[in-house]
Amino acid sequence: DFATPRAILTGHDCEITCATICAELGLVISGSKEGPCLIHSMNGDLLRTLEGPETLEGPEKCLRPKLIQASREGHCVIYYENGLFCVFSVNGRLQATMETDDKIK
Repeated sequence: DFATPRAILTGHDCEITCATICAELGLVISGSKEGPCLIHSMNGDLLRTLEGPETLEGPEKCLRPKLIQASREGHCVIYYENGLFCVFSVNGRLQATMETDDKIK
């Protein structure tokens, strides 16, 4: 037997830096090098774009996602390279942010 892809996810313009699968909700969330995180269904449909806070200026304006984790309750936590954590609902709404100087791996 040969493995075949279930779906091909499209929408990013740059290389993917992080991704997570939430099987309970049937979602795939991915982040690319130069910007936003995308939520796809397991069938490959693009559902939402997760944009970080627009209050940033200067070099921090381009948020580069480094880590993503989704919960079965419908929350998505994204850690960006500049030390910013953001919590989104799966509907794409930014719910909370927090900055840290710690190195997260």
